[in-house]
Amino acid sequence: MKKVVILTGAGISAESGIKTFRDSDGLWENHSIEEVATPEGWRRDPELVLKFYNDRRAQLFEVVPNDAHTALQRLEAQYDVQIITQNVDNLHERAGSSKILHLHGLLTQARSSVDESLVYELGNKEIKLGDKCEKGSQLRPHIVWFGEQVPNIEIAARMVEKADILMVIGTSLAVYPAAGLLHYAPRKCRKFLIDPNASKMDHLEGVTIINEKAGTGVPKLVEQLLNEN
Repeated sequence: MKKVVILTGAGISAESGIKTFRDSDGLWENHSIEEVATPEGWRRDPELVLKFYNDRRAQLFEVVPNDAHTALQRLEAQYDVQIITQNVDNLHERAGSSKILHLHGLLTQARSSVDESLVYELGNKEIKLGDKCEKGSQLRPHIVWFGEQVPNIEIAARMVEKADILMVIGTSLAVYPAAGLLHYAPRKCRKFLIDPNASKMDHLEGVTIINEKAGTGVPKLVEQLLNEN
C-alpha cells in the first residue's frame, strides 16, 4: 500500500470557521502573540492565557470538519495515510482520520507546567488557575508556544522521508521548522501543494500547484488518487 503523508496548516481549518493564527492586523482574537502564545506571556499573566485557550476550546466544539477533512479520511480506503498537522484543533480526528501527528499540540489536552510528558485529556473542559498535575504544578494548555521546541518535528521528518505522495494543504510554508519538512521528501515522491495562494510558490521544484481552497482542491485530488490506485 502506497504511503501518503499530508501536512496541513491553518487554511484547512479556516473553512470550518476557525480563525487563522494571525488576522490582517497581526493579532489573534485581539491579543498579541506575545501575550498569549509565549512562555513569557504565560509567566506574566497565566489567567489571561488560560482564558484565551479556554475560549478557543469552546469555539472548537461549535464547528465541524469540512469537505477537505472528510476527503482525507476517504483516502485511507486505498492508501496508508499519515497526517502531520500544524493545527491545534481536533477536526482531523473528528473526520475519522486514524493517524495524526500534532506538531504544535492540541487544544483538547492539558499538560504539566513542570513535566511536559504529563499530558491529560480535557475534551471541552476549561483549565482553571489551581488545576494541578500529579506533581503539584499548574496545568497549562498542551500547546507549543513561540520560543519552545517542537518535539514531534523529528518524527514528522522521518514520516516524510518514507512518503510516496506528499500533500501540503492550507499552509504558506513560511513557519519553521514545519516549512522545512518538504525538503525531506524522497526524489521519487509525488508532491502536491493545495492553497489559494499557492501560485506564489510556483518556484518550488517538482511540486504540483493546486491554486484552490482546501474544501474544493482536496476532494478533487483525493478522487484523482483513488481512481489511479
